Amino acid sequence: MDFNGSDTIPGPRTEDHLPHTAQAAVKIVIVGGFGVGKTTMVGSVSEIRPLTTEETMTQAGIGIDDNYGSDSKTATTVAMDFGRISLTEKLVLYLFGTPGQERFWFLWNGLFEGALGAVVLVDARRLEVSFDVMGRLEERGVPFVVAVNSFPDAPRYPLEELRTALDLAPEIPIVDCDVRRRASSKDVLMTLMRFLHSLALSGALT
Repeated sequence: MDFNGSDTIPGPRTEDHLPHTAQAAVKIVIVGGFGVGKTTMVGSVSEIRPLTTEETMTQAGIGIDDNYGSDSKTATTVAMDFGRISLTEKLVLYLFGTPGQERFWFLWNGLFEGALGAVVLVDARRLEVSFDVMGRLEERGVPFVVAVNSFPDAPRYPLEELRTALDLAPEIPIVDCDVRRRASSKDVLMTLMRFLHSLALSGALT
């Protein structure tokens, strides 16, 4: 194995170490259908080198994997994506991105275990793939926020119209985002943490 001309596996970088000020760590899952931007979100916001388990999509996947019109997508997550972000000096989020292809959804239950909350990424061009995702979270009792990822060719709808189309409860936050931008992805996570805080104050978070 060769890393920049060396046969030695590189050790952790300084920035990979958990901040000494950290007092609380929270597990968050990033979920959504195929190609909605889960891997991109984890990669854009993570303060450590993200761990990805992507595999190249091949002819063998035809008839099994549906790319939902994402013809430019050549890889798919087969297990999970993993990253970390310090929202404050004391609060660290561990991010787990789920696989989008339905044949890998059996892995979701394990990834949901111990999660305090979730971000549901949505593509406005294909809202229908989001219903199963949200249903699984509701079955597991995992609170979530919805983030509508911006795609260049995606139509723009008012968030309240999307709330109605997705049949979201009034209290569930829904926001626009561009997961390619770190600041935008971080804003989504801040929205989730504020939502979880409000649930905790009301006694609804168990």
